Amino acid sequence: MELYWKVHEGSGPYLLLVHGMLSSTAQWRSNLPALAKVTRPVVVDLWGHGSSPSPEDPARYHPQAYVEMFEDLRVRLGADRWLVCGQSLGAGLTLRYALDHPDRVIAQVFTNSRSALADDEWAAGMRRGVAAQAEAIESGGLAAIEKLPVHPRHARRIPPSERDALVEAAKLLDPPGVARTLRYTTPECPVTARISENRVPTLLVHGEHETRFAPYREFAERHMPHLEVVSAQAGHAVNIAASEVFNAAVVDFVGRHYTQ
Repeated sequence: MELYWKVHEGSGPYLLLVHGMLSSTAQWRSNLPALAKVTRPVVVDLWGHGSSPSPEDPARYHPQAYVEMFEDLRVRLGADRWLVCGQSLGAGLTLRYALDHPDRVIAQVFTNSRSALADDEWAAGMRRGVAAQAEAIESGGLAAIEKLPVHPRHARRIPPSERDALVEAAKLLDPPGVARTLRYTTPECPVTARISENRVPTLLVHGEHETRFAPYREFAERHMPHLEVVSAQAGHAVNIAASEVFNAAVVDFVGRHYTQ
């Protein structure tokens, strides 16, 4: 059993793109044409999302298990080094990968992600809070998932065509897999204690309208070496709502840090 992944045609190094909670490879629709001009995008679906299966073993959902799967994928692609990019929950996974394998990462990009930069108190609260949420999903199925605030049907700041694509993809969500993600992935995502160890050129594309993320951005700016920040007039889904800003920032960033 393995994650669903797909390589898109492009030019340049491989770029691993990892979506967030209740999303899928559809997260990157408005970015792929631009990114393919300077990279070869590799999209994946997290367990229980999109076209990926839902293993029963809780250990498969731990962020460290994802790091190992990403590293296996890099080897499988035959890439000595590559780029990584994480959105929301996915950023907690890609940042961890870059901390564990800095020599394999040319540079990395991430977007607003409280789960990546939260403190121990947040993680403890999340562990307590997700139990009832996960149980509701296991008993209520897709109808319960649709009630979650982060479900794409509630998105209001992204183009309708992109929202419709995300909502359609969300029909593939597997309730047991989503419940396990809540229990075993999200609370374990923070890399806050290690962020000062970063050795990789890093770009944060920040959606300014998500004001609750502002303290996390400020924390990263104070404590994360090699960090650049580009802000956009967008919310949580900055790569969609401000796709032109996101695409231009990433293309420029890759151009400055990748040499053949």
